[in-house]
Amino acid sequence: MKIAILSQDSSLYSTKRLKEAGEKRGHEMKVVNYLRCYMNITSHKPTVVYGGKTLENFDAIIPRIGASKTFYGLAVVRQFEVMGVFSANESQAISRSRDKLRCVQILAREGIGLPVTGFAHDTEDIDGLIETVGGAPLVIKLLEGTQGIGVVLAETYQAAKSVIQAFKGLNANILVQEFIKEAGGADIRCFVVGNKVVAAMKRQGPEGDFRSNLHRGGTAEKIKLTPEERSTAIRSAKAMGLRVAGVDLLRSNHGPVVMEVNSSPGLEGIEKASQIDVADKIIDFIEKNVEIGNSTRDRIQF
Repeated sequence: MKIAILSQDSSLYSTKRLKEAGEKRGHEMKVVNYLRCYMNITSHKPTVVYGGKTLENFDAIIPRIGASKTFYGLAVVRQFEVMGVFSANESQAISRSRDKLRCVQILAREGIGLPVTGFAHDTEDIDGLIETVGGAPLVIKLLEGTQGIGVVLAETYQAAKSVIQAFKGLNANILVQEFIKEAGGADIRCFVVGNKVVAAMKRQGPEGDFRSNLHRGGTAEKIKLTPEERSTAIRSAKAMGLRVAGVDLLRSNHGPVVMEVNSSPGLEGIEKASQIDVADKIIDFIEKNVEIGNSTRDRIQF
């Protein structure tokens, strides 16, 4: 097959691993910087042009769209979909996952475990917003934050009120969530491919930091999931319409709760912690779905 990896940087671990895994299985792999593409949008022969050449005869694409480049990245993914090319993750599903509020609302509709969550923009009733999630301590997030940036733990009521007021001054949309203290600064990343969790790891934040992101100095180790955690991860990816997803869970006193569903999960941490060739699992999934002619099938409402 001929597969394009849509990535800004061919030297990134995830991009390199996907390219290696595809070539190892005999496929022609091409890394395409989607920001340098332009599109000819026409009814008869829609095309994507890259480096002065039309990208033709591709069987599949693997989108690795950066959060800050979502708008243009999704335009390129949609163009390939219009051309009938199979996408490991479809544009609509990626769009849903990038909107933290929309993601939480979809998961709530499906009855999936979540931290109690409130949402606001310019409310004067800050007290009511704080009480919505059971008071302090609580977690406050900027809706546009990534990799733990724009996420604050407010341990007291006054701290929570001050942070919310500061975020209001930024004219920002704000998510507030109950703090799952019993998680102990750790979360679980479940890597879902198709309808299976193919790998999992426990991420532990550095001492004194409740955020477990590896980009912020967290550590990772292999972990065995419970049947409920495995089911929650699979249901979460399916609810978002994602075929490849990183689902982040916390172990709470009332079962697993979902913190985030990531449409471009990194491979480095999960492969090293689990010792599983996740890149190969993704290529295998693409092979099987291209063979049976699965194209754009997104039917999820919302």
